[in-house]
Amino acid sequence: MASQETLYLKLDRNVEVQKDDVQLSDLGKLVCANKDILAHAKAMKIYKFKDTKPQRQIVSVMKIIDSLQTMYPDLSIENIGETEVIMEKVKVKSEKGFMQWLKIAFVSLICFFGTAFTIMAFHNDIGINKVFVKVYEMISGQASDGFTILEVTYSIGLAVGIIVFFNHIGGRRITKDPTPIEVEMRIYEDDVNNALVETADREGKTIDVS
Repeated sequence: MASQETLYLKLDRNVEVQKDDVQLSDLGKLVCANKDILAHAKAMKIYKFKDTKPQRQIVSVMKIIDSLQTMYPDLSIENIGETEVIMEKVKVKSEKGFMQWLKIAFVSLICFFGTAFTIMAFHNDIGINKVFVKVYEMISGQASDGFTILEVTYSIGLAVGIIVFFNHIGGRRITKDPTPIEVEMRIYEDDVNNALVETADREGKTIDVS
């Protein structure tokens, strides 16, 4: 009997789909001992995207539970995931050949020269060259020609510090820990998702029970 069955939901916070019809299986993971109930639940239609409507919608887990209980009134449902899911329809464009390499080169050049300019501007702002000259003269008693052991070791230390900080050398990760950029991107993604959910809820655009 369905009354003895429990369906567990573990919904994701943000999902991207490439099709118009969104099923419950697209929103996360489902577990149920009854294979028939599990199959019907996975195939349950949640939303249909149309070209005339926004390609991003937010659905509440309450709406999903309500639809599931309509199908199986005696089914026990346990949600161990998110309470709202952001659904977004995306179009994947596969670009190969010259244009792909051109974009990679363009982004690489921006990152390289942008970082180099930032470092040079910072050093110029604090007058690091004058600091090295003074320190060298104080320690060695000789005039600095602008290219001493201080500049060399500082440059090496700067490169090592950047590699250690970003946890990458070439294409390899130094440790298993996430890089600072990955951490900041996750925080930014969470903030954006929370803002989208709160805005949709405030404007009454969340797909929810009436």
